[in-house]
Amino acid sequence: MKGLVLAALAAVLAVSTVAAQAPKGWKLRVDRSTSASDPDGAGTIKFEAMGQGFHATNPQAATYFNPANTATGTYSLKGSFTLVKPSGHTNYYGLVFGGSQLEGAAQEYLYFVVAQDGTFLIKHRAGDATHDVQAKTPHAAVQKPDASGKSTNVLEVRVQADKIDYLVNGTTVHSTPKSGMTAKTDGIYGLRVNHQLEVHVDGLTVGKI
Repeated sequence: MKGLVLAALAAVLAVSTVAAQAPKGWKLRVDRSTSASDPDGAGTIKFEAMGQGFHATNPQAATYFNPANTATGTYSLKGSFTLVKPSGHTNYYGLVFGGSQLEGAAQEYLYFVVAQDGTFLIKHRAGDATHDVQAKTPHAAVQKPDASGKSTNVLEVRVQADKIDYLVNGTTVHSTPKSGMTAKTDGIYGLRVNHQLEVHVDGLTVGKI
């Protein structure tokens, strides 16, 4: 299937609806870099349905979501992420959950992501501000790229009544209580891919636990 070229939007708050050939109802929200020392790559974002999953090519960072995809109560959110093309420095990709108002200025969500240097990161986003739930942390469970430049990591978030477990390749790498920044877990789920990355995602599923 031919990839759909999605024009990178000028405003940080801009949201685009993915065209018909891609998964129905999916949208993206672009986050442009404002750092002169860490600029966005050239070109436009591509997001396409490929096989049973999705393929994202990100010169700019983006959050991908379908407003109809929600999870509430106790649940497991899981996906297999293959880094196809690493960037020249550390950039993160992974799961978004507990999202609300993702198309407006009051966006809020949690995200659990990994990077090619073998670290993971858990953050909370509110509007344009982000807050570390767990700062970047190395863990042996996070697979680094092999000689071909590729790596595959299965990420999972297990939301329970009083805590959240974060797993990489079946290993719990961190846990947080359901309080403070991680109190709100009901909402939209989706994907996060930072700039200068190419990532393939399979098996994005949510289910009760």
